[in-house]
Amino acid sequence: MVSEFWNARYATDDYIFGTAPNVFLASQAALIRPGMQALAIADGEGRNGVWLAEQGARVHAIDVSPLALEKARKLAGERGVTLETEQVDVLNWTWPEAAYDLVAAIFIQFAPPPERDRIIDGIRRTLKPGGTLILQGYTPKQIEFATGGPPSAANMYTAELLREWFGDWDIQHLAEHEAIISEGTHHHGMSALIDLVAKKPG
Repeated sequence: MVSEFWNARYATDDYIFGTAPNVFLASQAALIRPGMQALAIADGEGRNGVWLAEQGARVHAIDVSPLALEKARKLAGERGVTLETEQVDVLNWTWPEAAYDLVAAIFIQFAPPPERDRIIDGIRRTLKPGGTLILQGYTPKQIEFATGGPPSAANMYTAELLREWFGDWDIQHLAEHEAIISEGTHHHGMSALIDLVAKKPG
């Protein structure tokens, strides 16, 4: 069971990816408007969903692990914000159509192709026209660094792949780069990253 794998990983009082938001997501704070509907995909222990809620967004945080979502709700309570949490296997979830103003997809590279295509199709479906996707992931070079993410290059992103998926959208930012990240014990050290901000046509 997928949830059992992730429950085992999250079965600690520590927040394994930390409690601070992803640095790239936080750098896009100007895009977050109070009252907007935001979806945090595979939000785990809630660091990104909670941050979005702190910016005034109404956040739907989904994850396969009930244990992680419990920690997310605890973190939200400590920060004085509300998260709507739902236990979801995103590979078998019915993505609501045109439901969100913002989708945050931060390191969601657990699914290999072709299953991954279901997630991409879901993102394309679930954003409202004019809505924004903020995505960060690893490029194949991350296999050399081994500082986070799955051990499979097939799961990683390239600029070409992201253009293939979202080239008909308004790509406002797309960059591959290397940086030292420190996000708990599971994302730590020099990393091969790719960032995307894309707006769905209105």
